Amino acid sequence: MTTRIALVTGASRGIGKSIAHRLAKDGRHVVLCARSEGPLNDLKSAIEAAGGKASVMAFDVSDAAATAAAIEKAATEHGRLDILVNNAGITKDGLALRMSDEDWDSVIDTNLKSAFVAIRAGARAMMKNKFGRIVNISSTSGVVGNAGQANYAAAKSGLLGLTKTIARELGGKNITCNAVAPGFIETDMTANLPQQVKDHVTSLMAIKRLGTGDDIAACVSYLTSDEAGFITGQTLCVDGGMTMC
Repeated sequence: MTTRIALVTGASRGIGKSIAHRLAKDGRHVVLCARSEGPLNDLKSAIEAAGGKASVMAFDVSDAAATAAAIEKAATEHGRLDILVNNAGITKDGLALRMSDEDWDSVIDTNLKSAFVAIRAGARAMMKNKFGRIVNISSTSGVVGNAGQANYAAAKSGLLGLTKTIARELGGKNITCNAVAPGFIETDMTANLPQQVKDHVTSLMAIKRLGTGDDIAACVSYLTSDEAGFITGQTLCVDGGMTMC
């Protein structure tokens, strides 16, 4: 079978890195995307050492023109684009009344607009081959909101509406679009949280631990598989039962 080409944004660390490793393990050729080329090259070497296939594309997803050009280049170089995982994201937290326009715009551009631009560019290649799997990495903050994260929650909630709309627009072309909403996951972004915060969070969960990147990657692996072809427009909360959405 033709090797599926998967493109993952924000692949250099955290959840994106785990997703890239898992998709490579699944036999996909993974196009690794992030702003800095160095960490991507290290990840490419690790994937290849484990017997997988990967290539590197460094660009800033907040630059719409650069994002569209990179997606189109990847599809042209490989002759197809089968899987798109919109994972890139940043946080610039603060209470809404004190949040600057710049902090609002940068989070919206990176976390939401980039996904729209990537989907618009990548869908053309998927339609050509009559196959596509799109997964948008949202957050439980986008499902239930979170104080101090008006920009982040708005962007992640926006991904859910985008997911449903793309699912409706592209379903007839054998292209699915789903969202994964991680809860508290052990990453660089959560590593410095005080222990009392972690204890409080886990007390709200049915499963009494923080999640891992591998937990999210396993979900993405299934949603991007051939077996998940009848699932679209859905949001799956991978959060240990914290939100019970």
